Amino acid sequence: MKHGTKPILGKVVAALVVVGLVAAAFVWWPRGDKVTVTGDFARAVGLFPGSDVRVLGVHVGKVTAVEPRGEIVRVTFEVDEDVKIPAEAKAAVVAPSLVSDRYVQLLPAYTSGPVMHDGAKIPRERTAVPVELDRISQTLDDLMVALGPEGANKEGALTRVLDTSARNLKGNGQNLHDMNRGLSQAVQTFAEGRGDLFSTVKNLETFTGMLATNDEQVRRLNTDLSKVSDQLDGERDDLQNALKNLAVALNEISSFVKDNRTVLTKDVEQLTGLTTAVAAKRDALAQTLDNAPVALSNLQLAYNPSSGTLDTRTNIQGLDDPALLLCSLLTGPTGTGNSNPNLCTLLQGLIPKGGIPIIGGLLNLPGLSALPSAFTVPQVAAAVAPKAPAKETVDVTIRGADATLGGLLPKEKP
Repeated sequence: MKHGTKPILGKVVAALVVVGLVAAAFVWWPRGDKVTVTGDFARAVGLFPGSDVRVLGVHVGKVTAVEPRGEIVRVTFEVDEDVKIPAEAKAAVVAPSLVSDRYVQLLPAYTSGPVMHDGAKIPRERTAVPVELDRISQTLDDLMVALGPEGANKEGALTRVLDTSARNLKGNGQNLHDMNRGLSQAVQTFAEGRGDLFSTVKNLETFTGMLATNDEQVRRLNTDLSKVSDQLDGERDDLQNALKNLAVALNEISSFVKDNRTVLTKDVEQLTGLTTAVAAKRDALAQTLDNAPVALSNLQLAYNPSSGTLDTRTNIQGLDDPALLLCSLLTGPTGTGNSNPNLCTLLQGLIPKGGIPIIGGLLNLPGLSALPSAFTVPQVAAAVAPKAPAKETVDVTIRGADATLGGLLPKEKP
């Protein structure tokens, strides 16, 4: 067993040596090129060669050199080539605490766009450094010296201010507390309603822009309002009296409505029925309103003021029967209340159908031109045929012209 164990142990040792060599080669073998970048800082307190360079707190490189250059400090650092840095990246010296080492933070993290190449430079405008504690102490010391006996309080001015303030604020502690509390609540309210506040400011900006755009119209409006106010001022007595009378009238109307509410209610109900009926006949009313102006115009054009008649053009029927035509002209059409059948029969006996021309022959009948405006049947028989005996007497009155159109127009004085 002892002789067999030695070869196995030798193999294990050889394997461990090989693994160690591979690990050492992996650690010390260069893993790629570096991107060298320089940045100009106002100060570089606590920053040394070997300090970390980070992106979002992750180590991506290290500082290789820190060199003072007059009013600036130039810091050179290397970043792994596989880490993309934006071409316009910024650099800031970060102090995690007061005593820890500081590192360079590159920001923002790369998302897209051009990248920073080897030899790039970050100017001072894109670098930042933390405020040092000694500078804060120095600033406070400078403030105390400025307010001390060699400064603002050289003649006791600051002392008097503090003394006067103490006397004025004596007994107002609760008021100061309430004021600070109210101010805090107001600030909180503004913070909660900042969206509405910003919208209001934006709308006010839009409104003022509209006013500026329409400056001429706004000025004209102001001028017109000024004139109206001057006119109202000049007539304020009349306006006062009008308002006074209006108050009296409204009081009377109120009393009238109160005393006659039953009658008014009934009238309103009837008016509702009337308006309902009118609404139901709105098509007929619309047609009437369309045709009425034309009808009135035709009536006005047809009226003959010299004879008091309505002159019309008609298609006369019955020209083949002169006796019937003459009868209808004298007494009215047959079949109406104004017609005279006896006269029509007499005329048909005297004037055979188609025997005498309606024009010329009728007017040349002996004695027809001498007929009066009011005559009897015997007179007609004597004038036309003197030998024809009259069987009965019928009073016939020829219709005269009505100059008043049935009483619509006033009668003319003789």
